[in-house]
Amino acid sequence: MSQTPATPESSSNRPEEKSLAFEIPDIIVVVIYFIFVLAIGIWSSLRASRGTVGGYFLAGRSMTWWPIGASLMSSNVGSGLFIGLAGTGASGGLAVGGFEWNATWALLVLGWIFVPVYIASGVVTMPEYLRKRFGGQRIQIYLSVLSLILYIFTKISTDIFSGALFIKVSLGWNLYLSTVILLVVTAIYTIAGGLSAVIYTDALQTVIMVLGALVLMFIGFEKVGWYEGLQEKYSRAIPSVIVPNTTCHLPRQDAFHMLRDPTTGDIPWPGLIFGLSVLALWCWCTDQVIVQRSLSAKNLSHAKGGSVLGGYLKIFPMFFIVMPGMISRALFPDDVGCVDPAICEKVCGARVGCSNIAYPKLVMELMPVGLRGLMIAVMMAALMSSLTSIFNSSSTLFAMDIWQRLRKKTTEQELMIVGRVFVLVLIVISILWIPIIQTANSGQLFDYIQSITSYLAPPITALFILAIFCKRINEPLARLTWWTRHFKTPEISLENQICQSTELTSAKKETDLDSTPWENGDLDCKEYREVKHPCWKKVYFWFCGISTTPKPTLTREEEAALERKLTSIKEEPLWKAICNINAIILLAINIFLWGYFG
Repeated sequence: MSQTPATPESSSNRPEEKSLAFEIPDIIVVVIYFIFVLAIGIWSSLRASRGTVGGYFLAGRSMTWWPIGASLMSSNVGSGLFIGLAGTGASGGLAVGGFEWNATWALLVLGWIFVPVYIASGVVTMPEYLRKRFGGQRIQIYLSVLSLILYIFTKISTDIFSGALFIKVSLGWNLYLSTVILLVVTAIYTIAGGLSAVIYTDALQTVIMVLGALVLMFIGFEKVGWYEGLQEKYSRAIPSVIVPNTTCHLPRQDAFHMLRDPTTGDIPWPGLIFGLSVLALWCWCTDQVIVQRSLSAKNLSHAKGGSVLGGYLKIFPMFFIVMPGMISRALFPDDVGCVDPAICEKVCGARVGCSNIAYPKLVMELMPVGLRGLMIAVMMAALMSSLTSIFNSSSTLFAMDIWQRLRKKTTEQELMIVGRVFVLVLIVISILWIPIIQTANSGQLFDYIQSITSYLAPPITALFILAIFCKRINEPLARLTWWTRHFKTPEISLENQICQSTELTSAKKETDLDSTPWENGDLDCKEYREVKHPCWKKVYFWFCGISTTPKPTLTREEEAALERKLTSIKEEPLWKAICNINAIILLAINIFLWGYFG
């Protein structure tokens, strides 16, 4: 239905532009935040083993449950989700929160079903698992390319845009200037430190994100009269200027119900329950960004513990993102709920609607001085934690699955450099895509993300389910399916041992195997002459994690023993029981919430 211009009589009701000051206490809070993040990033970069594939891409497989769980949360809840969930909540109500609560059971499926198989198979990337499972190289290349496309067009670019949009609304900075500043800070420790730096900074940023968002949630609820007041005010949140002969300005009558009519609902309950489950399995169980965090765990119990913590944390976005978005529309219907193109363009610079400013608008209007700076830090944390995770996983996919295919005899040092350079390439591509996102899907960012993934995720999910559960599909089955995960590790060739040993960086000895000769089945070491390098080259080597003094290699027996340890899925009975009990409690809480808000 075409839109009709607003009547002249209603022009006096147009919202006035309001300049909101960002004061010195706010700036101090943001500066302190950046100091903490950079300090944690530098510290984790210095302590991490960054010169091998396993050290850079899998954090040496030494992570414990709490940073894994925090990283699972912050990797998924980026600034795009803050802007997108709040915006969709403002325009449509609670149902979009089902995307978050659906993640709870998917995270448990990850920890209890998928991760044991991935660990037992000894893989670094998801395309590598499919290559082992089905054989051949084409499926590995295809999934890697498809994953990178999804990351660029649905994750990286939307996070960059939403983070820059928040800064533009709150500080008045240029959108692209904001983007460049954010990317510079983000890329430094991601490129230098690898997954270890990413996970530890994610843990810090998760704490900041949750605490800051909860503060805003309580202030917002107090402003509208808590949940009952929100129900009343949201139902009357109609902009003063409407488009005649349309209903787009009216809040949905089912806004406070998650399970909506299968024919008239904007998010029908069959799609929310069954269709969304397919997307959740893809996102949480087969996506490199998420699975890579679980693969960095020191053992299976820590991977499960990370999934449980991540599941608990995913309960909160409904309350501190979706509902605040609805609060924002209830308090500022002329801005957040605008429907007239001319007014929308004046309010937020987009003629298709301004629901995307729901969260930043609430921050700038309700938060007092100082706490406003905290919320800027929250959005920075959301943006940077999500971007660093995606950058690291994307470089992993490109280096391990694509570059090694293009260059058969690539060295480990070359993989480290290629992975870091690819991050810079991703940044450039993502910035170029931002203008298209601005006008996509009526300005509702979350809808844009889901419309892309809904087409591409189901076939990937089906492929992994077949790989995990169907033993009769081709290739040897040892430790590659759920049913064969406990089988004895098959004998592998010495060449494969050499390649895999680059991942075993949590061992006492670290090595550069690509430059080590081997004869008659025995690994020997060359004698290296110490070479003096200029200062700039030493800095370059340190930044890229390149060692100039290779250490002795592991013997064949040490190599085999270490491989058995890192592919072991045995658990101590006590920690296995603790993980199982927490998983049951988490599911019970999730079922209660679905029933209460359904």
